[in-house]
Amino acid sequence: MTADRLADEDYRRLLQLRTGLRRFLRWSEEQARLAGLTPAQHQLLLAVRGHGAGPGPTIGDVADSLLLRHHSAVELVQRAEAAGLVTRVHDQYDGRVVRLALSRRGRTALERLSQLHVEELERLANRLRPLWEGLELSDQVGRGR
Repeated sequence: MTADRLADEDYRRLLQLRTGLRRFLRWSEEQARLAGLTPAQHQLLLAVRGHGAGPGPTIGDVADSLLLRHHSAVELVQRAEAAGLVTRVHDQYDGRVVRLALSRRGRTALERLSQLHVEELERLANRLRPLWEGLELSDQVGRGR
């Protein structure tokens, strides 16, 4: 591959990688629906659980993780709370701050879905890893070609 052009093989790999990622996302959305969740609810549950140790995330944290506007995240949280998936908890140090936590139902649903997702990613990794390992774009991308 030259510094100014990508080879045909690079375009093929990019297409296969992008197609693989899109198939995974479609599969993931279907798994969420089969579990009785919307894909957005699944992502919300993951954003809450994946926030890390300590106090749960704020709605602003979730909006950042999900690439949503704040008011869209508020609506998503309201619907998830009504469905019994999450709860709002006032911060123990600053009562003005509201944090999110998974309900028992939300935790159970996320655990089941996450196990399926880890298994699917392990399966896909063997097919997709060679596609991105074969791309040697770091010099070109880093220099803004």
